[in-house]
Amino acid sequence: MKLRSLLFVPGDSEAKIAKSGSVGADVLIFDLEDSVAAARRPEARRLVLNHLEADAASRTSLFYVRINPLDTPDALADLEAIMPGRPDGIVLPKARGAEDIAELSLVLDQLEAALGFVPESTRIIPVATETPAALFTLGSYILAGPRLAGMTWGAEDLSAAVGATGYKENGQWTAPYQLARSLCLFAASAAEVAPIDTLHADFRDEAGLAEAAQRARRDGFTGMLAIHPAQVSIINAAFTPTPEEIAHAEAVVAVFEANPDAGVASLNGKMLDRPHLVQAQKILARR
Repeated sequence: MKLRSLLFVPGDSEAKIAKSGSVGADVLIFDLEDSVAAARRPEARRLVLNHLEADAASRTSLFYVRINPLDTPDALADLEAIMPGRPDGIVLPKARGAEDIAELSLVLDQLEAALGFVPESTRIIPVATETPAALFTLGSYILAGPRLAGMTWGAEDLSAAVGATGYKENGQWTAPYQLARSLCLFAASAAEVAPIDTLHADFRDEAGLAEAAQRARRDGFTGMLAIHPAQVSIINAAFTPTPEEIAHAEAVVAVFEANPDAGVASLNGKMLDRPHLVQAQKILARR
């Protein structure tokens, strides 16, 4: 399943949950954290579980649930409440590194066993840059294990933690947040999982979103978070290879298949080497 568009859906909004399946997102993230007030979390857990169970056999998107941070009592309450609905995965906020993936995996092991699920069938996507300390553990995710499906990042909590007065200037990330974004990209790539860019907060700014998504794909991200259904189609389009890109990638692969022992090859008068082949293979894998 592709991980191009990952749409947050407030877990305490029955109307938004009901409509979420029709927007075409690759992943729906039913949120029990930031968008839900503490007093509303029990009701949000009930609504999310009901939706997970109702659509268990007919999902057209992957269903993930963003739980609360592991160092809060709400995290275990979230998991115990929603796991009977067999979510495809968990989004883990405020992740501190591979140690948090290991801790969450142990809980998931127990719940999957108790519920009779296939072991390690519930995947994990951490929000990996929300605390200053987390930036120094990004390399640890290479050891996170088979549950890790992707990695994403965020600027709001990180900027609040360091006391920043902002994280963008003229629409572009300032240097500290460019660093966090880049480190997340490389950490995910090193762990061989999907690097997912953070959200474009102004959901009315379609042109700005399209530019941000194109930049993300250019840089190596394979998907992007969304906070509004209107953003999904723009993100999907940006992260879907064009027919021209696919045709060129197929031609590159064909050249190397015809010359399996060659370190370099020629196509339309241009020299190609192995990095071009790797790039072409990645494009074809994202069709």
